Amino acid sequence: MRVLLVEDERRLAALVKNGLANEGFAVDIAHDGPEGLWMAAENPYDAIVLDVMLPRLNGYTVCRRLRDGGDWTPIMMLTAKDGEYDEAEALDNGADDFLSKPFSYVVLLARLRALVRRGGRERPVALMVGDLVVDPAGMRCSRAGVDIALTPKEFAVLHGLARRPGEVVSKAELLRQAWDFAYEGDPSIVEVYISALRRKVDTPFGRSSLVTVRGAGYRLDGRS
Repeated sequence: MRVLLVEDERRLAALVKNGLANEGFAVDIAHDGPEGLWMAAENPYDAIVLDVMLPRLNGYTVCRRLRDGGDWTPIMMLTAKDGEYDEAEALDNGADDFLSKPFSYVVLLARLRALVRRGGRERPVALMVGDLVVDPAGMRCSRAGVDIALTPKEFAVLHGLARRPGEVVSKAELLRQAWDFAYEGDPSIVEVYISALRRKVDTPFGRSSLVTVRGAGYRLDGRS
């Protein structure tokens, strides 16, 4: 699952990003309002964690502009105060949830998962490609009714393909989906995870749904 974190406190942003990454999230960071607004408009996210007190454009305004533009990505706002007026303003501007600072990371993670589970207004809870079911909210996968255990990164790669069944998804797109903009490692890491996924979601079931399209990327085929 891909998350945008808009937070100007760089140390806090780094800590939250590292924690979420360990749970299988791909996290992009913006440090001010205009940057967060631009990144949200240019990239598909499963959820946005948005601080209220941001430089140049506050979180309320960012949230309202996204909603006015028809972007219904689930948004959790981080408020500096534990006051009913701050919470009310967050909700009135289109946020789906809020969390007051200082907050427990365990609570942040649980509420973020719940937010993704509820999804945007038109977003399905689970993705079905043939008999393969990919549940992004619960980070669960099954085929023909049999649960399949995946690592967080394996799930992220599979989710990136399941969002576009039958379409070719490039290696660069999967890197952006499952890792983040700052990733500078070997792009062939995607091939490693595709191979691992084939051993788990295809081979035991006699399927060949994960297709390599030479020179273009990969495709998840629900008919194979």
